Amino acid sequence: MSEVLHRDQIERLNKDGEQTVAELFSKHNDQFRRLLDFRMDRRLLGRVDSSDILQEAYLDAVNRIDHYLKEPQVSIFVWLRGIVNQTLINVHRRHIGVQARDAAREEKLNKGGRHTSSDSLAAHLVGHLTSPSQAAMKAEMTMRLEEALDGMDEIDREVLILRHFEELSNNEVAEILELQKAAASNRYVRALGRLKKTLESTPGFFG
Repeated sequence: MSEVLHRDQIERLNKDGEQTVAELFSKHNDQFRRLLDFRMDRRLLGRVDSSDILQEAYLDAVNRIDHYLKEPQVSIFVWLRGIVNQTLINVHRRHIGVQARDAAREEKLNKGGRHTSSDSLAAHLVGHLTSPSQAAMKAEMTMRLEEALDGMDEIDREVLILRHFEELSNNEVAEILELQKAAASNRYVRALGRLKKTLESTPGFFG
């Protein structure tokens, strides 16, 4: 986001915060829904609607406008995305419950989102293989991808998720994970390279 656009949004947020938040939620609706679609625990399907989570996040954002404006350390999009992500975490706690984590790990996971396991990520990556004839290849590919993902640094996996599934820019990823832009880009290229190597070794994938 350009500095000029950021300043303009801050000014609008100061003048008419609730309306501005509503406009930004509408503008970034697809991005927020991709976040929820990928990170929501499958056990919540049919029990919790994404629209309800976004509505809860919107109300929370409206209530926290003044707090953000006192010291806007991140872009407005990253701030709003963080509220959506935290709302999802709260929904998981209410409906499923979580074991207590140490503070350092909780902070790390909250930067990018709820921890997504390698098996979940692998399943998304090979989800396009659906025919019965592809079942065996899908199982083998999923297993190989899980092994590759398990061998990655947790931040590398998160960069991959943010770029590939949430479709965020490198600058946004860097801001969310508190990385230098070059570091975020290098991690993404490295993660893609490992996955490509794994897929290329799976017979029939590119056919």
